[in-house]
Amino acid sequence: MRILNEKAIEHMALGASLLGTGGGGDPHIGKLMALDAVRKYGPVTLLSADELPDDALIVPSAMMGAPVVIIEKLPNGQEFIHAFKGLEGVLGKKVYATIPIEAGGVNSMIPIAVAAQLGIPLVDADGMGRAFPELQMVTYHLDDIPASPMVIADEKGNTVILNTITNKWAEDLARVLTVSMGASVMISIYPMTGRQVKESAILNIMSFSEDIGRIIMEGREKNVLPLEEILETTKGHALFKGKITDVERKLEGGFNRGLCKLSGVDDYKDMSMDIDFQNENLVAARDGHIVATVPDLICIVDLDTMVPITTESLKYGQRVLVLGIPCDSKWRSPKGLETVGPRYFGYDLDYVEIEKLAETKEPLP
Repeated sequence: MRILNEKAIEHMALGASLLGTGGGGDPHIGKLMALDAVRKYGPVTLLSADELPDDALIVPSAMMGAPVVIIEKLPNGQEFIHAFKGLEGVLGKKVYATIPIEAGGVNSMIPIAVAAQLGIPLVDADGMGRAFPELQMVTYHLDDIPASPMVIADEKGNTVILNTITNKWAEDLARVLTVSMGASVMISIYPMTGRQVKESAILNIMSFSEDIGRIIMEGREKNVLPLEEILETTKGHALFKGKITDVERKLEGGFNRGLCKLSGVDDYKDMSMDIDFQNENLVAARDGHIVATVPDLICIVDLDTMVPITTESLKYGQRVLVLGIPCDSKWRSPKGLETVGPRYFGYDLDYVEIEKLAETKEPLP
């Protein structure tokens, strides 16, 4: 148990943005939301999962929708409360603590704002260890924990309670409502016990995000590129160095969908890379050969600062590094790959671990 100070929150926002693998929201906006709530309502206590009572009610809080929308449609803060209090009313029980649903620049920060405003602790864990675009793409789903009842709230004061027969139905119905409510809403979802968090969540993700963010910030302060330290900390691999030559992006079905094209520099001169994304980066191909796919993490960072770049912020001419980071082992199970593997997203590809792809001298076709 520890109290989060402002420096820890800033580091968490930055590190979570790397783990967001292009999605999860803008870390600057997320950081401002969390810091504003902490300054208004007081500090937040971070609990490790083993400090939770087994029968405590734990509820994730998050933004749902297209990250590009939240840049212009900032939450007013009441959506979080409406979503959370709405679920407490349905369950007839007070929530003991909240938890991120995913790692991301906004979705790691919203639970901090909720915890500060409601005066409850935050759990050092999440349901992805990265970010994914759909609600059933959490480790809770792999362990058959139901997503509903869930509550959706918008900035106008609308709230909707969903009770669904499967977690995929929760995603499908909530996505339609999200588009109708302006493509960006707040949700409370996957109510679970402390024991279920201990057994199903990906643990210590906020602390891991903080470590990554601190390394990046210290590198900026010393004017050095902390690439090797980041790769060592994340067990990651450098996949490409280059300049963005084109970004095709559209808002479709409540998602940011698109393609980022890069031209290589230095050791990657005369090479190219294409990265497909749906909120998060999905597949990276170097000179037409696959070098990384979901569920492993494909992260684009600024070449000079290592600051992560989200998919809504990709621009022509940016000089970037592309990193590949192994996903949590839960995602490499048969049900994990069925839920978030490349075939789920429509690619005619079998998943190959990024460690094996990185060891292969000739990239796999």
